[in-house]
Amino acid sequence: MYQVPATTTSSDTADTAVAVLDALTVAFDTMTPQVQRAAQHVLDNPGDVAVSSMRSLAEAAGVKPNTLVRMARAVGFGGYDEFRDPFRREASETAPSFPDRARWLQSINEGGRHGALFASMAEAHLNNIETLFAELDVDDLKGAADLIAGARRANVLGVGTAKPLADNFTYVASMALDNFTAIPTIGIAIDDVARMTPDDVLVALTFSPYRVEIVEAVNMAVDLGVPVVAVSDSRTSPIVLRSTYGFSVPTESPFPFSSSVAATALLETLLAFAVADSATDVAAAIDEFHRNRSRAGIYAE
Repeated sequence: MYQVPATTTSSDTADTAVAVLDALTVAFDTMTPQVQRAAQHVLDNPGDVAVSSMRSLAEAAGVKPNTLVRMARAVGFGGYDEFRDPFRREASETAPSFPDRARWLQSINEGGRHGALFASMAEAHLNNIETLFAELDVDDLKGAADLIAGARRANVLGVGTAKPLADNFTYVASMALDNFTAIPTIGIAIDDVARMTPDDVLVALTFSPYRVEIVEAVNMAVDLGVPVVAVSDSRTSPIVLRSTYGFSVPTESPFPFSSSVAATALLETLLAFAVADSATDVAAAIDEFHRNRSRAGIYAE
């Protein structure tokens, strides 16, 4: 989760894991396919860097160990050990996981097949939420929220599994802010994007396998100078790479489908920031929204 940097970060300034990941993201398109494969694995599994040997990390990424050295040098480090140092340093400063959670997961895991599934789902969701908030950058959230709150029109785009997320984000936001629109309104997404100006913002969501219409809409928006806030599942997602602010959310799940728990948490947090930064009287807008519905008999007494 970061604002896309303008230039590659060198080893002189990449003293945090986030800075190293930012540098990899910026340099990604200039890398060879094998180095890209290594970088992709690191970007998607940053927690493995501190605890894995170079050989085991290379094996997990499906590359040779010297490819990791080339990857490190591509972002200004002299070697892989220098590259890994920020990850190790931050891992040593991280508090251990809560033992009570481990005991709870173990206890529900003893309930037979469904107990094991319950424990697996609970662990995956908790891990996804913890990972999300551990890696979120408050300044990036505020920057994205300010774009959304100050935009002439905040256009929210999601299709497939991302559509319910986009629709709910738009619906809830519209209770407090009057500049939200879910697209496409008619036709296809690029029809709406073609009418946007740099005073608007495009909030785009897509998860692997990435939908072509979302990628095309983001590319058109960037070409038109429209700021893009992207939500996806990888720093190398095509919409994150071209975004003004890009957020990568964990989607791990023991279920055959990706989890949307972390994506929902991110969108709710982003909306909270947008509401907090809005120049409008948000409380009055929400009260009026509910009063209108009460007068129309929408709510059950």
